[in-house]
Amino acid sequence: MAGISPGMAFASIVSTALYLGLAILGWGGISPFFASNARLVLVLFTILLAVAGLFTGGNLSSGEREDRSNRWVLAAFGIIGFLSAYLPAYTERIGFWTFGGDGVRWLGVMLFGAGGVLRMWPVFVLGRRFSGLVAIQPGHMLVTTGIYRTVRNPSYLGLLITAFGWALAFRSGMGLVLAMLNIPPLIARMRSEERLLSATFGQDYENYRNRTARLIPGLY
Repeated sequence: MAGISPGMAFASIVSTALYLGLAILGWGGISPFFASNARLVLVLFTILLAVAGLFTGGNLSSGEREDRSNRWVLAAFGIIGFLSAYLPAYTERIGFWTFGGDGVRWLGVMLFGAGGVLRMWPVFVLGRRFSGLVAIQPGHMLVTTGIYRTVRNPSYLGLLITAFGWALAFRSGMGLVLAMLNIPPLIARMRSEERLLSATFGQDYENYRNRTARLIPGLY
């Protein structure tokens, strides 16, 4: 099991607390937010995923080689993420551009949980080779088995599923728009990673890329 970095632990606690705090603020406070069992489970999933992330070994190391031109993606994800924390909750509270009922809420909660597991699983597989930056780490090896056998970016697929699940948990059309806004920076990040991996692993990576999908087998 990877050791827990105090810095990463602190950042995770603060960002999770801020994220949930914005959602609770958007819904008008603690009591109205937790009046829904679906939102209670959503919060529990969020906390469990944040705790699990502490044990993955993931980091923000620039490693041996980094594509620094891609760092803007982190800022984009951060802005979209915090808007997504507040606006779906707020728009559900005021009844703006909402749809469905409890069935949609629970569908969103389940998608959020499933996407979170898919997001975390590859990070556990890669351990310290998984960086929040586009970088090659010391001892980096190309993983092409297990969850990476057919999809090159399962963690990013999980990220998108959690984003759409969060939006549905608040029955929020605005949330769905924000979830879709993750796609352009995510594509930019995947392209950057592909260039770096191709430069590092050469034909081995090209062969792997030719037989796998970026995100969804048979589609993309």
